[in-house]
Amino acid sequence: MTQAIRIEDAAAHVGQQVEIRGWLYNKRSSGSIHFLQIRDGSGIMQSVLAKQEVSQSAFGLAENLTQESSVIVRGVVREDKRAPGGVELSVTDLTVVQIAAPYPITPKEHGVEFLMDHRHLWLRSRRQHAVMRVRAEVIRACTEFLDRKGFVRMDTPILTPAAVEGTTTLFETPYFDLGAAYLTQSGQLYNEATAMAFGRVYCFGPAFRAEKSKTRRHLTEFWMLEPEAAYMTLDEYMALAEEMIVAVVGQVLQHRMSELTALERDIPKLKAVQPPFPRLSYDEALERLKKADKPVPWGDDFGADEETLISSQFDRPLFVHHYPAKCKAFYMQPDDERRDVVLSADLLAPEGYGEIIGGGQRIDDLALLEQRLREHNLPANVYQWYLDLRRYGSVPHSGFGLGIERTVAWICGIEHVREAIPFPRLLNRLYP
Repeated sequence: MTQAIRIEDAAAHVGQQVEIRGWLYNKRSSGSIHFLQIRDGSGIMQSVLAKQEVSQSAFGLAENLTQESSVIVRGVVREDKRAPGGVELSVTDLTVVQIAAPYPITPKEHGVEFLMDHRHLWLRSRRQHAVMRVRAEVIRACTEFLDRKGFVRMDTPILTPAAVEGTTTLFETPYFDLGAAYLTQSGQLYNEATAMAFGRVYCFGPAFRAEKSKTRRHLTEFWMLEPEAAYMTLDEYMALAEEMIVAVVGQVLQHRMSELTALERDIPKLKAVQPPFPRLSYDEALERLKKADKPVPWGDDFGADEETLISSQFDRPLFVHHYPAKCKAFYMQPDDERRDVVLSADLLAPEGYGEIIGGGQRIDDLALLEQRLREHNLPANVYQWYLDLRRYGSVPHSGFGLGIERTVAWICGIEHVREAIPFPRLLNRLYP
């Protein structure tokens, strides 16, 4: 029987009769030959259908194929250095599963809004396909790295009773007779609980922020990878994050070079992502902004413009650490030597991509955490379980969150995070 294969594996089947199940990506004809570009989700392969080598009915079927028609082609894999992947298929038989209706996404130029309205189809294009393959590799690299480091994956709830990152960006929903529930902004608080049980943990899932922002770095629904570890200090967190990013970029370069090439990514800039990463204190970053005539008042967080300016001065990611307490979350541990700053650090990607990781050391003192809840006007009753972590065996601990879409956008060299997730949710977009 003819063996069904994936296009990405075709080079291992030169000289063999195989079957490929997929869709027509493109077609051109030259008299007695049809050149069919077939995609199957793993790649695109040129399939040559010569009139004298197939039945009359098969050749006629090929003439009527439309873009994205679903087909099964059978034939012999031939070596061809000019073809993508170095092989092509000499077709001996063709089965048409469905003739597609006129396809709305054509080779002509389309506007972004049109493409976003047809995101369910746009994902089939070569560029979007490459971005999604890189995204999958980034996720795999992150989780494999943490698994090797002894972190245990713990799934955290999406519906929560309280805020993690401030009450102004919560999506609220009724929850039976218990009042309001909220879509999670982060799994971090629950990560802290599981870290006290397992030592090293991470969660991976969607997070939601009801920010009325239209910047190229913001989504209302995004995916975060969040490691947390007991007894981990700020410096240890930065060392772990640095090692992880180097490993992730290295794995993408190793396994997704063809996708990066299709995206026309500047490969040397990715190869420059090597340790050590520069480390700037918040105060040092302020000085750099001041020298660039972009002063920021002490205590303000950095926005996209400030992050771009700072990160553009380096050829690799850099940490900005020891932010003012007033611009960070209620749970951040103050520096013992300077109580107006906290043991936090953000990792900024180069080339203007800004923050891809945020994290730091958490407050481990019960009285101080209770004080912070009062200062932020947060209801202590819904945080009692979180306070329990400081009542029963509290230890210093740290963690961070890596934004998958921002990381993918940087590695792929794309402008907007909306292309770094299959179906983006934006301030003005909930369809498809």
